[in-house]
Amino acid sequence: MNHRITDHPAFPAISYHAWRETLATVHRFAQLVGKIRLAASPRRNHWWNVPFHLTGRGITTRPMGRTPVFTIDFDFLDHRLDITTTDGARHSFALPGLSVAEFTTALTGGLDAVGVDVTLARPRPFDLPDAHRPFANDTEHHTYDTAAVTRYWRVLSQINLLLETFAGRFSGKTSPVHHFWHTFDIAMTRFADHVVDQPPTVDPVTREAYSREVISFGFWFGDDTFPEPAFYSYTAPEPNGLATEPLTPAKACWAERRGSHLAILRYDDVRALSDPHATVLDFYESAYQAGARRAGWDIDRYASPGGITDPHAHAPHPMG
Repeated sequence: MNHRITDHPAFPAISYHAWRETLATVHRFAQLVGKIRLAASPRRNHWWNVPFHLTGRGITTRPMGRTPVFTIDFDFLDHRLDITTTDGARHSFALPGLSVAEFTTALTGGLDAVGVDVTLARPRPFDLPDAHRPFANDTEHHTYDTAAVTRYWRVLSQINLLLETFAGRFSGKTSPVHHFWHTFDIAMTRFADHVVDQPPTVDPVTREAYSREVISFGFWFGDDTFPEPAFYSYTAPEPNGLATEPLTPAKACWAERRGSHLAILRYDDVRALSDPHATVLDFYESAYQAGARRAGWDIDRYASPGGITDPHAHAPHPMG
């Protein structure tokens, strides 16, 4: 029997090449707002203060600053940027049609309008091909396909809930599910209480992000080096023999990327299945088991089946 489907309602088609130019523009919008978040938020371990979180309409910085406290939200249904303060001030502007330079001007003007003063140390992209060019000078990136952006956010929302489900199966230290403006992926990370002794040459961003042993799980939309969306997992530091461990389903594989190995499951391979949610959860579990076994984690100690740590707590929630 052929179970192939043309477009799963939860996981619609989102070809990297089909929205590559829009992705490049929105990525730079997000990086600029993310740098404001970095400058205006209290620091958290492993940089947890920096990424975006999802809302019912897009993504948010969450509250930041002090006088006033403010939030910046991307609305990917009405395609607007909203800047709000706890004083009640609000400024909003439309996203379609703006170049990165014009977005920078509109964002700066909006912050001024609500009384927010933020200075960025490096107002230019991070780890992108045009990292030398200030956002204010970028007239090259200006494509904004509203249908593609809404679809990206809806896919992101589905993956967010998958990662929340998977996060509940581990009772140890776990990051939030968050959307990184650096690489434009969504991820969740499990930690072991094993300090990583990194050499002094490691950059400060990496040192803090990987100061403990981690196994991370996520999804990215593709880039020019890997031009297709995919689910992924990695273990850092990578233990010996990791890439020899089995993965589920059969189409999942280990891929070498930047000197280490990623467990990869292509998005389009998942969309072709009758139960993509279960398949992704099984993939993440197989990648976790592989990394945890090889790194010597106490797998049984931190197991939390169904998000429950009490082995006797099978009844419905008493407040339900």
